[in-house]
Amino acid sequence: MTALRPLAFALLALAMFYVAWFARDEHLLTGLVAFALPPFLLGVAAWRGWHRAAFVAGVLALLWFSHGVMLAWSEPAQRWMALLEVALALAIIYAACLPGARARREKKSGKPE
Repeated sequence: MTALRPLAFALLALAMFYVAWFARDEHLLTGLVAFALPPFLLGVAAWRGWHRAAFVAGVLALLWFSHGVMLAWSEPAQRWMALLEVALALAIIYAACLPGARARREKKSGKPE
């Protein structure tokens, strides 16, 4: 369960980022439901040790990454917020891969850590 803690922190950070980003938007409820709720729920699921949280978060992080790149490219006024979204999506992808990389390293060495 502790292997998913970095993923939970990254997902909750992304959810807080979206809350801050959409706080002054005219479509606040839509932004919160569509953007902030999924990483929050996945962060809670990862914290509680749901075994599929890393996979689902990795797949959704590809969408968040694409959204950030598209926004950074097309909206110069929101470029820094979009690049922060890209960085958080990359952190989520990295954190989602940690348990698998750790298991592969243990398998090669022949002993559990």
